[in-house]
Amino acid sequence: MIANSLPSKVAAAVSVIAFITCVPAQALVAPNVVVIEPNLVTSGQPTAASLSALAKEGFEAVIYLAPLSVPDAVKNEAELLATQGIEFVHIPIPFGAPTEAHFEQVSAALSRLKNKKVLVHCQVNMRASTMVFLYRVLRRNETAFTAYDAVAQIWSPQGPWKELAQGLLRKHKVAFDLY
Repeated sequence: MIANSLPSKVAAAVSVIAFITCVPAQALVAPNVVVIEPNLVTSGQPTAASLSALAKEGFEAVIYLAPLSVPDAVKNEAELLATQGIEFVHIPIPFGAPTEAHFEQVSAALSRLKNKKVLVHCQVNMRASTMVFLYRVLRRNETAFTAYDAVAQIWSPQGPWKELAQGLLRKHKVAFDLY
């Protein structure tokens, strides 16, 4: 290979350039996009144009966790998705008052959609990242430390979100402290 015959710094640069050119551009235009796995993505509010192109990216379902009354909500999101054959699940969670019942709804939706490519989003990926973390740990039995990395990329849950998460982890005998 050519890179092997080049000085080490040049070879490293060639490797980085080759890697960058092989990585597809992120087509989902939204704040705080986190790819949990190829079929599970969390994010903040996607743009209307991005929502209109989700089928081209292989998405089959969207779970939206913010109330439609939030200022940046795409009011016709359900219709934009329906025209593409994408299932829309709306579980409006008031930011200041998440409950175990909300988690159970999110968990049931994710379990039902487990064989589809799913986007879980809210406004900035605080609700979504925390609920998906709890689902991964409490329903899929992933380690809390590993699953929490996706949350920590976005925020450190505080107030009612930290209380909900810590309470559910304790209830299910998972020893982990959110940081």
